[in-house]
Amino acid sequence: MREIKIFSPATVANISCGFDILGLCLDTVGDEMVVREVAEKGVKITHIIGQNLPFETKNNVAGVAALALLDNIETTVGFEIEIYKNIKPGSGIGSSAASAAGAVFAINELLGNPFSAEELILFAMQGEKLASGSAHADNVSPALLGGFTLVRSYEPLEVLKIDAPKELYVTIIHPQIELKTSASRAVLKNQVSLNKMVKQMGNFGGLISGLYTSNYDLISRSLHDEIIEPNRSVLIPEFNQVKKSALNAGALGAGISGSGPSIFALCRGKDIATKVGGVMSEIYDKTHIEYDIHVSKINQQGIRVLEENK
Repeated sequence: MREIKIFSPATVANISCGFDILGLCLDTVGDEMVVREVAEKGVKITHIIGQNLPFETKNNVAGVAALALLDNIETTVGFEIEIYKNIKPGSGIGSSAASAAGAVFAINELLGNPFSAEELILFAMQGEKLASGSAHADNVSPALLGGFTLVRSYEPLEVLKIDAPKELYVTIIHPQIELKTSASRAVLKNQVSLNKMVKQMGNFGGLISGLYTSNYDLISRSLHDEIIEPNRSVLIPEFNQVKKSALNAGALGAGISGSGPSIFALCRGKDIATKVGGVMSEIYDKTHIEYDIHVSKINQQGIRVLEENK
């Protein structure tokens, strides 16, 4: 039977001033998945390597996303999914999104691409809903589209892709602590002051303009979070010191990746991104906290096909 092997990338959501609507796609870290067409209808998870995740289709984000897709098309076949996890769950770099987006991308390919990118995002969002209780699109969108993505509207869904400036790199440090998304959500306030909202909107508009015009100084001035980071940063050990060190080493800006605990830094050029990774590492080397570090160019493509047997 036909099968496809894909690379499904990690992603960074929020990007300081774009809570729940902005995301970017990484190039050097991601999961691999094999999806196979089979005679028996339905979806079955057959292999999970790298992490202890549920095999039951309705309890697995890839399975739930795949079922959402199949609920919207008549087909005489089913699918088996193998997941090779390189993104650690709870890392804040889109582990669940990689599985959910990868599943719907691969099945869509095997079916001859009957669904649009925005439809695939909607299906993948159902996997995110299982993972976090919230059907957000700021991780699955960049995984499927590549580059930066902006969720202009959720109802109806409208997602815009923004190509990244050519010299833009991102450095990620993942302190290996447990930080549940529910805990990160719990510290957020339901209301914010008008003054903070005005500042946040200015930063958001500046960041979008800076990305479109490759204005690195404007990007740097705009990478500030007036609303979310002040509340969440207290949950991440050494956050303020890591951010300060990254900025001193030349990062354009730094902040919390998704709901944390990973910390991202946007940088102009690979050399600065590598230097920033070094100073970030030095902070955690002084603690007993283990960590992973990633330096990546922005992935403009998103999910890519590694092997295909149609």
